[in-house]
Amino acid sequence: MVALESLLCFPVVNRLFGHQRFPRTAIVSYAVFLGLGYAKFKSQLERLPFDRILFGGHLICVGAVFVSAMARLHGGDQLHFDAVAYSLSVSGYAWSAVYLLGTLLLALACVPLPIWIRIVRVTSPLWLYSFLAGVAAWGFSSPLRSLWDASSIVQNQVLQIIAFRTVLPVVRLFLPDVAADPAALLMGTPRFTIKIAGGCSGIEGLGLILVFSVAWLWYFRKETRFPQALLLIPCAMGCIWLLNIARLSALILIGDQISPDVAMVGFHSQFGWISFTIIALTFSMATQRLSWVRKAPSAAGGAVASLPGGEVVTAADASEGQVEQRGESPAIRAYLVPFLAILAASFISKAASGYFEWLYPLRFVAAAIAIWSFRQELKRLNWRFGWVGPVTGAAVFLVWIAPGWWTHSHAASPMGPALAALSPAARWVWIGFRVAAAVVTVPIAEELAFRGYLARRFISREFDGVPFAGLTALSIVLSSAAFGLMHGQHWVVGILAGLAFAGAVRWRGRMGDAVVAHAVSNLLLAAWVLGTGDWAQW
Repeated sequence: MVALESLLCFPVVNRLFGHQRFPRTAIVSYAVFLGLGYAKFKSQLERLPFDRILFGGHLICVGAVFVSAMARLHGGDQLHFDAVAYSLSVSGYAWSAVYLLGTLLLALACVPLPIWIRIVRVTSPLWLYSFLAGVAAWGFSSPLRSLWDASSIVQNQVLQIIAFRTVLPVVRLFLPDVAADPAALLMGTPRFTIKIAGGCSGIEGLGLILVFSVAWLWYFRKETRFPQALLLIPCAMGCIWLLNIARLSALILIGDQISPDVAMVGFHSQFGWISFTIIALTFSMATQRLSWVRKAPSAAGGAVASLPGGEVVTAADASEGQVEQRGESPAIRAYLVPFLAILAASFISKAASGYFEWLYPLRFVAAAIAIWSFRQELKRLNWRFGWVGPVTGAAVFLVWIAPGWWTHSHAASPMGPALAALSPAARWVWIGFRVAAAVVTVPIAEELAFRGYLARRFISREFDGVPFAGLTALSIVLSSAAFGLMHGQHWVVGILAGLAFAGAVRWRGRMGDAVVAHAVSNLLLAAWVLGTGDWAQW
């Protein structure tokens, strides 16, 4: 928990108060320590007392850093981060110390010192490996960043050339007069031309799918057959490569035949993630469904097995496949499908858009259909709410707009001019769907996914048996960190919002409080955007 918060918050402190190397090394060290050691000391973290006094000290430290950061931004230093950090190095070290003190207080508030000592003993010598990892992260960060430059990687240049020579004949099937410059890796038409740059070579997709597939097989290693499962890795990498070729080919066709903005702003930025998602889902399904990859339940003779819940089955039943594999709760679909529907719709709508997402109503429709499909399962939740929900939502709204209000500036956004260019009827229809999604479908889908599923899944695989009032500090912080990361540049306030919504659902143990808090926050934000023209908030 401490590791996640530090990894998320430290870039802000590092940017504003100096590029201090000791805090960076320390943060990476205990992040690795907690990440690798979690499986060993998980049992030590259950039913621990939560020290509110130490947590209050943590909030004071974090608040002091936040207020000081906002004061610097308000003073106009946002245009000179590096110069300010360098000239105020002493202040930078001081604020880094305050920040580290705050994370230490948080660690002790959630896990008492004797348990920390026991954890260090149980996981020895993991602390040494973690410290070495932190030092390595500091020492190799700059060299590895320079190596990412495509011009310095021979392998990446080879991939660029291969991608160029593969894409060109595909495009010429549809555009016979396409022009190409092999030396500069340029191809296109008079209306739209692209360069096969390093990022377009496919190396990023290959790296992502390699990491995902290896991590997936490692996590499910007990249920997977080796070495045959390893054959899925090159298959996945080959598929992601082919989809990258299809992406580049379609990019030229869309840019020439439809719109350069749609090609570069929408399709180019989204199709890579769409490809990764498709391959990752296919890979995960293949490892679960293919009999030559997934191990069959082992049973011998007439042995009797006892399943969770007291159900008893014989080996003969298991061998005949009459026993359903017990893993995630079957309720998982009702909690995740609405959110996944929004993600899928956003991929499609963004890929088909330029600077303005004119297909945004598709998100509302997809989520509404998904929620309605699982209405019987969702009726079992407690949707009642009290005063906690609206008050929490109003507080989250105030925190969300605080940075812009403090600096008296609105980030530039193309949404306002794009809406103004629409006809009045089209403009208000789009705004109506946008507000409806923000107030109705998005709060329900996101609360089901992050508070209903993820926060309880960190506690038990049978998450639907965990009461909302039983959420732990660890599960709240981890799920809130994931929720904040989903909000891009607003990740800091996104984490705070996630903590607030989780607190609301835990207060009375009702999903309704969290959903209403989320809906009120989004409603007030919609009123703020429409009233002030701060379109970047949307």
